[in-house]
Amino acid sequence: MMWELIAANRRKSIFIFIGMGLLLILIGFTFGSFYEPESGGFLGIFFALILWGILSMVSYFAGSKILLAVSGAKEVTQDVHPQLYNVVEEMRIAANLPHQPKIYIIADPAPNAFATGIKPENSAIAVTAGLLGTLNRDELQGVVAHEMSHIINRDVLVMTFAGMMLGAITLMAEVFTRSLWFGGGSRYKSKSSDKGGQGQIIILVLAIALAILGPIMAQLLYFAISRKREYLADASAVRLSRYPEGLASALEKISGTNLDLKTANKVTAPMYIINPLKKKGMQIANLTSTHPPITERINILRSMSQGVNYVNYQNAFNSVKGKRSVLVPQSGLTDAAIIPLRSSLADESAVENNFKVKRDVGDLMMKLNDFKFISCTCGIKIKIPPDYKSNSITCPKCKRIHNLNI
Repeated sequence: MMWELIAANRRKSIFIFIGMGLLLILIGFTFGSFYEPESGGFLGIFFALILWGILSMVSYFAGSKILLAVSGAKEVTQDVHPQLYNVVEEMRIAANLPHQPKIYIIADPAPNAFATGIKPENSAIAVTAGLLGTLNRDELQGVVAHEMSHIINRDVLVMTFAGMMLGAITLMAEVFTRSLWFGGGSRYKSKSSDKGGQGQIIILVLAIALAILGPIMAQLLYFAISRKREYLADASAVRLSRYPEGLASALEKISGTNLDLKTANKVTAPMYIINPLKKKGMQIANLTSTHPPITERINILRSMSQGVNYVNYQNAFNSVKGKRSVLVPQSGLTDAAIIPLRSSLADESAVENNFKVKRDVGDLMMKLNDFKFISCTCGIKIKIPPDYKSNSITCPKCKRIHNLNI
């Protein structure tokens, strides 16, 4: 089934690449004609093609780096969070992925995660500090398996290209609408009054319509692709982890938080496992939703009592939806391999108290923000901010002086 998904996602990538490119060209032609009725349209197409080409190159060679940078993600080593590294390694082996994805952590208390990378060999998985402080091992494995599935299914290729093209269309529309406020409209009126003609009025109306509807049309396409890929990633994730309750419980916990992810925006939101811009509460499906309803995803996962192959997921999907709908490719539905559920790995008796969890998340966020930690002999841990200028610091408890230059 994996190869069918990869081929389908490559076709989607081409469709998005051409479709959004044509929309970008149409916007360029219209906006160019708005400012220069006689020859501006072709000049607008020229600049749109240049922008399309540049963004395509940027998407391919640096799209992932840009998305990680915009999200405030920082690459970490194994000693920062050993359990996260172990879980990623487990899911990489289960997915038969030859290259270990790079691991990033976002210093934010809102629990969430996403994956990116044009190719599996240069992929990355980013999780928030809040996610690591909220989930147990089974739940963390479910989330990592979900993001690993996006990598092996090549979903990240589609979303990286789509995100960059959506950003370009939105940028052009914003530049145009802002220019109207700063004299662009008056300059156009002057030119159209000199030359006259209903054609100029039509161009004006079309330009304004595209400035408003262009980004919306691109977003609807982007969101529609995002919603379906989440179901498929859930199906692949439970096949990797063999524990549907881990992912179901993780989705329940993440969706139950009232924290928005500060670094997320409309372009990056569809890449996360749960919409990072939604307030507390379950999502309702509509055309503008970046993700399927959380309640449906959880119910589907918890209905998989007979095993975790693709047939079991499709049957659970149909049962929860109340109708037959083809989600899994045909090759997945002919796979009769029995993959039984495993038991929980999490030690519930060892769950830490809420205060310690919050403290550990706070310490992790400080490490990501370049704080230094010094353990004093009296047992206190001194946390030193990156902008601390002195060469020494005094322990607030025992008054011992620590030299920071050593």
